[in-house]
Amino acid sequence: MFEKLAAVEARYDELNHLMGESQVATNPDLLREYGQEAAELEDLVQVYRRYQQVSSQLHQTRAMLDDGLDDEMLALVNDEIENLERQEAALTGQLQLLLLPQDPNDEKDVIVEIRAGTGGDEAGLFASDLFRMYGRYAEVKGWKTHLLSSHPTGIGGFKEVIFEVQGRGAYSQLKYESGVHRVQRVPDTEASGRIHTSTATVAVLPEMEEVEVEIDPNDIRMDVFRSQGAGGQSVNTTDSAVRITHLPTGMVVTCQDERSQLQNRLRAMSILRSRLYEIEQQRLIEEQGATRRSQVGTGERSEKIRTYNFPQNRVTDHRIGFTSHRLESILEGDLEELIEALTEADQAAKLREMATA
Repeated sequence: MFEKLAAVEARYDELNHLMGESQVATNPDLLREYGQEAAELEDLVQVYRRYQQVSSQLHQTRAMLDDGLDDEMLALVNDEIENLERQEAALTGQLQLLLLPQDPNDEKDVIVEIRAGTGGDEAGLFASDLFRMYGRYAEVKGWKTHLLSSHPTGIGGFKEVIFEVQGRGAYSQLKYESGVHRVQRVPDTEASGRIHTSTATVAVLPEMEEVEVEIDPNDIRMDVFRSQGAGGQSVNTTDSAVRITHLPTGMVVTCQDERSQLQNRLRAMSILRSRLYEIEQQRLIEEQGATRRSQVGTGERSEKIRTYNFPQNRVTDHRIGFTSHRLESILEGDLEELIEALTEADQAAKLREMATA
């Protein structure tokens, strides 16, 4: 680890030296490239330098134990050694985390797809609850949301709702939400008070730029049709809705919530790029021999990552054994504690893998 850190520090110093040279300072593209690389290394280098300082102080303080100290000084030195050892251990942990491979998509905007699973109308209502939960969370984070496509049930629920979340680090925070979510509660329509179990599936996809995922125009078929439901003055008067079919995969994306056909087409292509990227990532992982569950299961009750239990006011994430009795707050978008727990569990797993590699 420390050989790698030394190499990173050397590269950081080299970049700063290069940016001071006249031929680089007068080349905006090269200056930007070097500046971006240096910025990416800066946090790691600063922590490493702090580690070196603490490690050096610890070495010098331990050497004082050989100086024949009296009892009072010996106690002070031992206290200082314990303090420095704690700092060194904490900095070592920070360095290990900073050295973990970074997900290149962490800073991207995301496309979130929520679909009702088993449970009929109640599943659609639960999908609406999840849509609202993520919208509230985005508000708290200062992110922007934009509805891309929706299929309402007519009673306040959704068969499907797709929306975009724009904000720095959106994917890094929301990527753990992918999977099957289960709700246990008494529906308003249940006269006997019997608890129903329903599911909704969530997929969180990094939004990909056109240059990152190329789509051959010959591989798509675009159909236009008249929009249905709320969405602006053009609804039900012009063929503004768009349905794009990706012929090689049979994947179909429909967008009708924008006012113009062009806007719907751009949104549909964005969704298609993100889905195709996810398919390619799955293929690469399988080729490498890694095992990974699909983001979105079949929507069956047995395939769940999280349960929202209303009678017990409980939310349980089954992947990490996390339980909270703040169900109402979580559904209001207070996801920070849950997402932090998932992030820490993921980092711990990666650290274990790195240690055994």
